[in-house]
Amino acid sequence: MLKSRLIATAALVTLSALALTAPAFAQTVLTVSSEQTTTYVRNFNPFNQTSARATTKDFIYEPLAIFNRLAGAKWEYRLAQSFELADDLKSITFTLRDGLKWSDGQPLTVDDVVFTYDYLKKFPALDFNSVSKLMESVEKVDEHTVRFHLLQPNSLVATTIVGMPIVPEHIWKDVADPVTFANENPVGSGPLTEITRFTPQVYEQCRNPNYWDAASLHIDCIRLPQLADNPQVLAALADGTLDWATSFVPDIDNTFVAKDPEHNHYWFLPSSLVAFTLNLEAPDAGQKKAFDDVNFRRAFSMLIDRQSIIDIAGYGYPVINEDPAMLGSFYKAFGNPEVATKFGQYGKFDLEAGKALLDSSGYVDKDGDGFRDNPDGTPFAIDIEIPNGWTDWIDAVQIALESIKAAGLNAKMSTPEESVWASDLIDAKYSVSLNAIASAANPYFPYIRSFNPEDFGKSRTSAQRWTDPDVVAMLNKYTQVKDPAEQKSIMDAIQLKVAEAMPVIPVYNSPSFYQYSTKRFTGWASADNPITSPVVSNANPGRLIQLLALRPVTP
Repeated sequence: MLKSRLIATAALVTLSALALTAPAFAQTVLTVSSEQTTTYVRNFNPFNQTSARATTKDFIYEPLAIFNRLAGAKWEYRLAQSFELADDLKSITFTLRDGLKWSDGQPLTVDDVVFTYDYLKKFPALDFNSVSKLMESVEKVDEHTVRFHLLQPNSLVATTIVGMPIVPEHIWKDVADPVTFANENPVGSGPLTEITRFTPQVYEQCRNPNYWDAASLHIDCIRLPQLADNPQVLAALADGTLDWATSFVPDIDNTFVAKDPEHNHYWFLPSSLVAFTLNLEAPDAGQKKAFDDVNFRRAFSMLIDRQSIIDIAGYGYPVINEDPAMLGSFYKAFGNPEVATKFGQYGKFDLEAGKALLDSSGYVDKDGDGFRDNPDGTPFAIDIEIPNGWTDWIDAVQIALESIKAAGLNAKMSTPEESVWASDLIDAKYSVSLNAIASAANPYFPYIRSFNPEDFGKSRTSAQRWTDPDVVAMLNKYTQVKDPAEQKSIMDAIQLKVAEAMPVIPVYNSPSFYQYSTKRFTGWASADNPITSPVVSNANPGRLIQLLALRPVTP
C-alpha cells in the first residue's frame, strides 16, 4: 500500500573544488568533510549556532575537558588538568594547565575563563546551552584555579560547563557586537587555529604555533572542500579524495568500501535521536491550533511508518525508536516500562488508528477541499522543512508524506539551505521538521536541552518550543540528589510526563556516520580500537581526540 518506490540516489558528481594542491608549507594535510553547504562563509564565531564553520569548536577553541563515553566513560582533560565537584554539589573547581597560550602567543589564563562567563551574562544571546543561568558567580581562586559557584546543587554541571568555548579576553573585550561578529581571523586555543586559505569552495586550517599539546599533533593542516550534499560527499569518498567524513552513504559496502576494500572503512555507532518536531509556536494560527493538541501529535506519530523509513531511506542503518518518552533502546538502562503500557500505542505506526484518532478529535474536512481542518473549522497546511542535500532525511519525509497525505492532511516538503533551516528551527519560524537530538551519557541532557525554556531561541534542540514546569523542576531536582534510587524515581516520572504530552515524535536513533581511509593516515577509531567517538561533526568534541591520534602513513 505504501512506499511504492525507492528514492533514487543521485549520481556521482565531478567536484572541481577537490582538485586542489596542499599548501606549499604543509607537510601533512588531512582532507575532511564535516559539513555540507553550497558555499563557505568565513565565520569562526564559536558562539554562533548557524553560520560558523563546523571546525570552529574543538579544533580552534579547545574545551576544558571531554567526556569520553567509549573509552571507559572517563574525562579526557584538555585545557584543564582536573576538576573537583564540591561535596554539597554547589560549586565546581577547575584547575588549568601550566603554560597555556593563545595562538597569538598571549597567555591563556583563568582571567579568560572568568571573562567568558561574564561575557555570557552581558550578552545572553551567546549562551547557547544556558550555562550562565546555573551560575551564582565565577571566582578566580588563583592564577590556575577557577571556581564556579552554582545557584543550586548540580551533580552533572561539568558536562554543561565544558560545552561552552573559552575565548581570549584581549580579543573579545573590544568586539562591539559579539552576536554578529564573524571572527574571520580567530585567535584560539586548539590544535588548528590558522586559516591559511579561505574561498567559497575550500578552506584550509593549519597548526596553532603555540599549541600546548603540539607533541601529540601529527597533522599540519586540514583541507575542507565545499561539498553540497550526500552524493557529493560519496563521490569524494569513492574516488579517494577524502580522508575523514561524516555523511549518510547509501549501500555503503558497495558504494564506498568496495572501491578500495584495503583502505576504505566505516564505523556506525548508535547515536542521535531523529524525530519529527511540530512547532508549538508556529507563526500560522491554523497550524498552532493543531500542534498544540496532544491528540493531533499522537495521531501524527501513528501516521509515521518508522520501519519503512529505516529500511528504505536509511538502508537499514538506524535503530527504530517507538518510545513516546524519546529514550528508546539507546537509554535502555534508564527506561520506565510503564511508559509503554500507558502510552506505547502512540509511538507505533498504525494508519487506521491514526485516522480514527483524528476523526474522534474533530479533525475532519469541514470546507470540502479534501483536507482535514481544525475542530473549529479553520484550515491548516503542513510544510515539513528539511535541509537541501540531506538525502536520507528527504527520502524519509517523502515516505512519511505518503501516509500523512493518505490520512487526509494537507502536507508538503520544502528544502532550504542547512543554515536557513537551522535558523528557522532556532527562531521557531517553521511548521514541522525532522530534527536530531544529540545523545549523551545520561538522558537528563537531551531532556533539559529540549524542554528548558531558557534555551528557546538559542538551540534547535528546543525547536518544538514545549515545556512543562513540573518536568523542568524534576530535571533540576535530578541533578541535586546523589541517591541512585531517588534519581531513578525522578527519571521515571519525567518519562511519564513527556510520554503523555508527546512534544517530540521519535522515529529512530541514527548511527553516527563516520567514514575514513587508511591510505594516508592511521590511528582511526573503530570497533577494534574504540578510543573515542570519531564523528567529525561539530556536535562531537571527541573528534579532537581522534585528530590527535592520527599518524601519517610513511612511504
